[in-house]
Amino acid sequence: MEKMLVVVFEDEPKAYEGSRALNELDSEGSITIHAETVVTKNKDGTVTVKQAEGDFPIRTISGTAIGSLIGLLGGPAGLAVGALTGTMAGNLADLFVAGVDSDFLSDVSNRLTPGKYAIVADISEEWVTPVDTRMEGLNGVVFRTPRKSFEDAQRASDLAELRAEIDQLKAEHARAKAERKAKLQAKIDDLNTRLQAKLQQAKQRSEQIKNETEAKVQALQKKAAKAQGDAKAAIDARVTEIRKKYEQSVERVKSMVA
Repeated sequence: MEKMLVVVFEDEPKAYEGSRALNELDSEGSITIHAETVVTKNKDGTVTVKQAEGDFPIRTISGTAIGSLIGLLGGPAGLAVGALTGTMAGNLADLFVAGVDSDFLSDVSNRLTPGKYAIVADISEEWVTPVDTRMEGLNGVVFRTPRKSFEDAQRASDLAELRAEIDQLKAEHARAKAERKAKLQAKIDDLNTRLQAKLQQAKQRSEQIKNETEAKVQALQKKAAKAQGDAKAAIDARVTEIRKKYEQSVERVKSMVA
């Protein structure tokens, strides 16, 4: 199962030890890391990325689940590496991309206070004991949540509302007197422009998800080729789950733009 993972530490050395421990678990096949970084919470509430390198399928945080989650952890003050989330709309969009809910975000934010460090990761795992045992041994506090499919549902809702509003105005336009038609048509044109922009955003996001999925699958297939027994079976199951999730997303996007 794909999850968002945050492990909070009191100091920087422990956070780096935790990062190395996670990578060891990844090498053993106990988990799969899709993206991972170490961050710190600053005095002004912003979050700074301290370590973002690594041989992971997702090499950049911009626009991804992990990047959105880091931005949310920075709160209204935003993210020190540039992904600001200063508006309610921006915060909601990041929640949808990160695939987390407000309860998870609140729990992590309450623990990740200024001066503390955290590992933020996008992982797949079948059982929690390997990660929990290693992180608890370093006095790390573990937060995890399965990634949820908020994004497509919210986008579909937004598109449906726009289309319904356009249909309503078109019906009113058909019955309106001549002097009102121009104003109503202007509103219809504006809504159509907004609709097309949202459709384009949906297509662009779909392409980004496709690229992320391909990167994850290719990385897992390389690991599977070297693994045996239960480790290989676990990796193959992760590939199947990721592909299924992507295919479901594709079908939702198709229904949106139809």
